[in-house]
Amino acid sequence: MTFLILLFGFLFGALLQSAKLNKYNTISGMARLEDYTVAKAIAVAVGVGAILLSIEIGFGFASFHVKPFLLVGMVLGGLIFGAGMAILGYCPGTLSVSLGEGSMDALVGIIGGIVGGIVYTLIQPSVQGMLGPDLGKISLNSAVGGGALYYILVFVFGLALVAIAFLLNKIERKKSFNWLYAGIGLAVLNSIVFLTAVFDRPIGASTTYPYVGDFLTGLTSNNYFAAIEKPGKWELIFLAGAVLSGLVLSLIRKDFKIQLIHSGWSKTEGKSPVKRIIWAFVGGFIMLIGARMAGGCTSGHIISGGMQVAVSSLVFGAFVFIGLLVTGKYFYRKNIFLRYLK
Repeated sequence: MTFLILLFGFLFGALLQSAKLNKYNTISGMARLEDYTVAKAIAVAVGVGAILLSIEIGFGFASFHVKPFLLVGMVLGGLIFGAGMAILGYCPGTLSVSLGEGSMDALVGIIGGIVGGIVYTLIQPSVQGMLGPDLGKISLNSAVGGGALYYILVFVFGLALVAIAFLLNKIERKKSFNWLYAGIGLAVLNSIVFLTAVFDRPIGASTTYPYVGDFLTGLTSNNYFAAIEKPGKWELIFLAGAVLSGLVLSLIRKDFKIQLIHSGWSKTEGKSPVKRIIWAFVGGFIMLIGARMAGGCTSGHIISGGMQVAVSSLVFGAFVFIGLLVTGKYFYRKNIFLRYLK
């Protein structure tokens, strides 16, 4: 089973690399509205995945794993997550792939995320009650009660997202369709992971960080660690496969490179290693706080939850993009934060 999880993590990393979805320049480019690759790939992954998953569930081959709709958690957690993602230029899953390729800012972001996970474990008993109200595990299926209407609406939803991705590509005027292939691949991969006969769970990444942090610091005798131990262990193995994918494939491509400052960062923020290290740590820290408030991240919430047409995931995703774009505008364009660190 461990080998199979590693294999799926490796394939996950390979799909991200195929469209450069793990790259700092790609994700920060989305935050600046200079690169729509992330938005296009996610739209395709969710759209195609929703159709595939609905068919699987209809035949009894898979089941729903909808996250509860904690209103404050989804809204505030999404904004915080998006802000951290914009500053860091990675999300919890892409960090591991880029680390494998030699990106040292990804390593700093991982450390920041682990520290954020530890802090969240400590404050979780105090903040949990403020993340509600808990509106339940609401999804399109629960709202319409299944049946023919559900499948019609899922197909409309899925095709609409794919159409939006193509519209964005038309606006962007890019000839490469690697984002399309990567999005379809992520949908297929996640659909397989959902299968009862395989893992009976969605792909995820952010639970790894508090799991590792709590384990290293001995914060294991609490209810929160008990809740995240099983998924955290699975995701740790999965992300180990993603790291391996980044390393192996970058060596094969002959573009493995130890690098801290990327061109997308240096063109607005300068080439100070200290500044990049500080902001990579801060970005990773607050991104994980947001992820834990919402109960998931880009892969485990936006894509996996979006495939289930879960209200919690759709709301979280909307506020992630708001946080990402607003932070991208003010952090990179106006550069109003800690200018003296340049």
